[in-house]
Formats: sequence, structure tokens, C-alpha cells
Amino acid sequence: MNADQKQSLGTGTGRRQLMTAATLAIAALAAPAQAQSVGQGPTASQVLKRALELFLAKDMKGWSELCDENVIVELPFSPDPSARKIVGRAAIYAFLKDYPKAIDIKSLPTMKIHATDGPSVAIAEWSVSGRVISNGNPYELSYATVVTVRNGLIVNYREYFNPQAFMAAMSGAKF
Repeated sequence: MNADQKQSLGTGTGRRQLMTAATLAIAALAAPAQAQSVGQGPTASQVLKRALELFLAKDMKGWSELCDENVIVELPFSPDPSARKIVGRAAIYAFLKDYPKAIDIKSLPTMKIHATDGPSVAIAEWSVSGRVISNGNPYELSYATVVTVRNGLIVNYREYFNPQAFMAAMSGAKF
């Protein structure tokens, strides 16, 4: 950098030019990634948001239809070891279909969906507010979910939650 360039950077005009150049460079780098996502179906973030909307609507059939036929659903902290890994759309529907009869979700007070560097992966931080139908207990849980989407369908769904809070709310109730 020569003396004139150094002096120019010290002025407001020089800083503005540098910021403009940096902004244009960043936009140029981002453009190919944005162009690749256009016209290729829903993003992972859009699919995840739709899944949470269907969950709130108690549409477990619709939720399972967002899944690939061979989806892998992982609930690593589930108190029920058999529910820690569920494979296949039919299996996840069988697992979820009676959920609305056991837990009445009234709202999703928190729903933050984060896109990732990988266009097929999204992460959600979300919470539910409702009640356990059989015992009337409040059902207030927070979740972290990671989904991988291919061809507009969920191929992997991982959900993390506090199993102690879940067990306390359920108090022996099953779904």
C-alpha cells in the first residue's frame, strides 16, 4: 500500500470505498450459493419450519409425509430405548400418530430456525407449551432439532430434549 492509499484510508471517503469494495466482494462470493438454491425445491429451513407447523396442528400424517420413505429419526435422549432410533416413514408415523391423544400442544412459544453452511441441513431451537391429557400436567419442553433434507424430504431428523422434564410431565403416562 502506497502513501496515497494509506492517507485515503484515513479519510471517511477512503473507508467508505473500502467498505463498498468489501460488500461487493462478499456479495459476489454469495451469489453462486444463492443461485444454486433457486428452483431446487424447499430449503432445509423451510421443510423444518413446515414440520413444526404440522406438529403444532397435530397433523402427524402430514408430518410423516414430509419424511423420506427411509428417514432415520433419532431421539438420543429418549427415556424409551426403543424410541432412540426409528427408521422409515411408516415407522415414524406409527410412533407419532397417537401423540395428539396423549399430549395437547397449544403453542410453540419459541421457534428459531437456523440455516447452516450445508444447504441440506437446518437446526431449530424450539419449545412447546401444552398439557398431558391423561394427568393434566403442564407440558413445557424445549428442544433442539437437526434435520437433513434431500429432494424436499427429511432424510434424517435428530431431536434433543430434557428427558427428566419429559418424564416429570408424563408422570407415567404413555403415548
